[in-house]
Amino acid sequence: MQSINPVAHASQITALAKLAALKRLSIADLKERWRSLMGSEAPNNSRSFLEHRLGYRIQELERGGLDKRVAKLLDAIADEIEGKPVRVAMILDSRTPVAGTRLVREWNGTEHTVTVTRDGFEWQGRNYKSLSAIARAITGTRWNGYRFFGLRVSRRGGR
Repeated sequence: MQSINPVAHASQITALAKLAALKRLSIADLKERWRSLMGSEAPNNSRSFLEHRLGYRIQELERGGLDKRVAKLLDAIADEIEGKPVRVAMILDSRTPVAGTRLVREWNGTEHTVTVTRDGFEWQGRNYKSLSAIARAITGTRWNGYRFFGLRVSRRGGR
C-alpha cells in the first residue's frame, strides 16, 4: 500500500479548492484575482480564458513553474513557428547535418540550395534558424523542414 505525504496531500487539496473556487467567481472577481496573481490588468473578458490561465497560475505557484531550460526551449520553438530569422540558441536536432553541408531540393521546377551553418541555415543570402521556416518560404505552406529536405533519423537514433 502506498503511503501519502500529508503535507503534499494538503497542498493538493488547497490547490484544488482554489481551482474549484474560480468557477464560482464573477468576471469582475476573476479580473481582480488576475490583478493579484499576475500583477497586471486582465487582457480580456473571456471567462474561459481567465479561468484557464488563472488555474495554470495557481498550480504554478503551488507546485513551481517550468524549468528554465524548458521555458527557453518553448521560446525557441515559438520563434521558429513565427519564422523569426534571428535566435541566439538553436533547437538542436539529431537530423541537422554538420555545418557546411548543402541541402538541395527541387520545388515546382526550381532548385533550392540551403547551406547548413553553425547557427542555423542559409538560403538565398538570408539566415534562418529552422528548415521549417525555409520550407514555408519556398512553398507558402507549413512543412516539417527536415521532411521537406529529406532528412530523417534512422531507427537506431543515428543520422
